[in-house]
Amino acid sequence: MSADRLNKLKEYYGKILRGTKDLKSSACCCNDDELPLSIRRVLQEIDPEILDRFYGCGSPIPPALEGRTVLDLGCGTGRDVFIASRLVGPDGFVIGVDMTDEQVEVGKRHIDSQMRKFGYKEHNVEFRHGYIEDLGAIGIADNSEDIVISNCVINLSPDKRSVFSEIFRVLRPGGELYFSDVFTGRRIPEHFMDDPVLHGECLAGAMYIEDFRRLLSDLGCLDYRVMSKRRIFLDNAEIDEKAGMIDFYSMTLRAFKLDSLEDICEDYGQTAVYLGTISDNPHRFALDDHHLFIAGKPMLVCGNTASMLGETRYATHFQLTGNRAAHFGPFGCAPAAARNENDEGGCCGGTCC
Repeated sequence: MSADRLNKLKEYYGKILRGTKDLKSSACCCNDDELPLSIRRVLQEIDPEILDRFYGCGSPIPPALEGRTVLDLGCGTGRDVFIASRLVGPDGFVIGVDMTDEQVEVGKRHIDSQMRKFGYKEHNVEFRHGYIEDLGAIGIADNSEDIVISNCVINLSPDKRSVFSEIFRVLRPGGELYFSDVFTGRRIPEHFMDDPVLHGECLAGAMYIEDFRRLLSDLGCLDYRVMSKRRIFLDNAEIDEKAGMIDFYSMTLRAFKLDSLEDICEDYGQTAVYLGTISDNPHRFALDDHHLFIAGKPMLVCGNTASMLGETRYATHFQLTGNRAAHFGPFGCAPAAARNENDEGGCCGGTCC
């Protein structure tokens, strides 16, 4: 990114945007009413200044965080950092990284008050000023993080390959990337990046979803999963006119650092049973938008899904049968949209391939 673009971006988030009300489109917004109950409860404990300066497009907070280490890329004033802090508990730890001094200072200023509200004797939160393209420069070591989260920030980066490369460097084997961001159904013209509003509103740098898939594949991650996807309607005639026919989507995705993933779903005759032991998920667990596991119900799974459940922190919450000794060909996939809305089966859908 040119120095001019970078300075304009820092100015946009450090000086122009003083609160959510200053946003000029609906791209960097999310509906808190759609958040899980556990997260909505935590939000009631977050200091108002942090909430007032939140610019996210989703809720990239996965379950089963107790005692884990979490890294938040582009943490802003720390809303998701403090949510994660509450959910990892006093034995976990959360690091927030952001390039904007003004936002990081807000987060630092509220650490003491948030720890008191959570009842923690020791801080389990740290904010670092830095760039998500070079986490080594701020001391984030190889294989050090259980979970990496990010909320509508990676689109702002001019070097997304470096961002995702760094993510998979710092994740532990079996670790999880869980993030929300803006994606598109086509490539965006480069000159959009010269418009500080289009860039700052998370539009100019949004990734074409197929380029994202190719990038992860190049980095060795052959399978990612879609948690949610919604069309973004910009609610601003001037910005809408600039954007033209480009279709924008807010998506929440997850990917794992696993060497065992294949580029399509393969059938090894494996099954998975969810034990109902993840907090706030006693009856069902959604691995993605087309894998809903019902507690106690055996479900056929492809090899990739078996790895995501059996080689990650979710392993203790599932009973898996079978291995990869016998192969039965491609796993029978059906696109999620083609399935009956009442179907609670566990077979793979098209987005995992």
